[in-house]
Amino acid sequence: MRGIAIAMPSMWRYLRPTLENNLWKMAAIRLFYWMHFFASVLVPFFRDWGGLSYTAIFLLNAWFMFCSFLFEIPTGTVADRFGRKTSLVLGCLVVMAGALVYASTPYFWVFVCGEVLFALSFTLMSGADEALVYDTLTQLGRAEEAPRRYARLESFKLAGIVSGALCGSVIAAHLGLRAPMLLQTLPCGLAGLLALTLREPRAGDGKREPRPYVQLLRSGVTYFRTHPVLRVLALDMIGSATMVWLIIWVYQPQLERAGIDIAYYGAVHAAMCLGQIALLSNIERVEAVIGSRPRYLLISALLPGCAYLALGWTTHVVPVLLAIVVAATFGLSRPVLFLSYMNKHIPSEQRATVLSTISMLRTLAAALINPISGWLLDWSMPTALTIFGLTALAVAVITRVEEQHLTN
Repeated sequence: MRGIAIAMPSMWRYLRPTLENNLWKMAAIRLFYWMHFFASVLVPFFRDWGGLSYTAIFLLNAWFMFCSFLFEIPTGTVADRFGRKTSLVLGCLVVMAGALVYASTPYFWVFVCGEVLFALSFTLMSGADEALVYDTLTQLGRAEEAPRRYARLESFKLAGIVSGALCGSVIAAHLGLRAPMLLQTLPCGLAGLLALTLREPRAGDGKREPRPYVQLLRSGVTYFRTHPVLRVLALDMIGSATMVWLIIWVYQPQLERAGIDIAYYGAVHAAMCLGQIALLSNIERVEAVIGSRPRYLLISALLPGCAYLALGWTTHVVPVLLAIVVAATFGLSRPVLFLSYMNKHIPSEQRATVLSTISMLRTLAAALINPISGWLLDWSMPTALTIFGLTALAVAVITRVEEQHLTN
């Protein structure tokens, strides 16, 4: 008892609402918020517990993306006008409500409401966490630490995704497909409690001014029209990313076709994330081995297409696992690289506008292709995967990036 009494003041020291404590709390909030138990069993949850077809599942995902598109700028004003802490607390509360709505009853229109809450939560969190960290560092006189702190936030996010996937498949195997969604309230609740103990820093220079969607799109499209290199880069990124993103939705049915038990889905999801981490951590070495950046970008776009073709033609365990991990590792990591390439061609005074426009166009592209993809999967999964593969290969060849696009 005495030991506990001694430990309590020490624990409170780390929980106090101080600027210094903001830094570790934000890392922990990222970890808990992204600990998505449901991610590794998402398709079985919708299909087997929710009773939805693939067409309905992909329509829900398109609806989520459309809502995210609509909420992105309005929710940014919450952080700017009422504080980053308020935005983070609301984000955690709303995602808990969304999980409870989803787990309440297996009905399509209930799921539609759940997606609205999930999209609202993600956009409330988006940008508010980085802004709070930056403002905290600025007030502490340590703004030069921002890149390292942002990398740390991303590492904790990935750690949350990996650990959530591993736990979620085990939870589903023992407690049923509804349990991961219902238990999602626990880590998000912990994130919300930590957010309540944050100290609101003074707003720095990074305040965002809300701008109308039409103005954002017009400004971005105008810049693309006058900058052919950026147009090539954006087209390559959006085209490839739209096709590769489908692997998130098709890998679980493929594991099922290969006879892999649901308890192992989380391990495969974790392998997909760890593959991206390993590749991005060694990207310069990989590019050097391949010979050039354009050659690597072409190969990284072709490999997911080949992986889709393999998934459409075989159900053997080893090639299925290999194809899934290859598609995720090389395909899902490409947008991160393209952001660094595109930033070289965007002046600082237009960077936020142009990147926001590219993000919006990517979201809209995925929202448009998702319903078609779901219909194809309902019609014939092997045929759909073959079409995905051939489309991905065609996009890779048509939007091929050249050396001058990356250096000028």
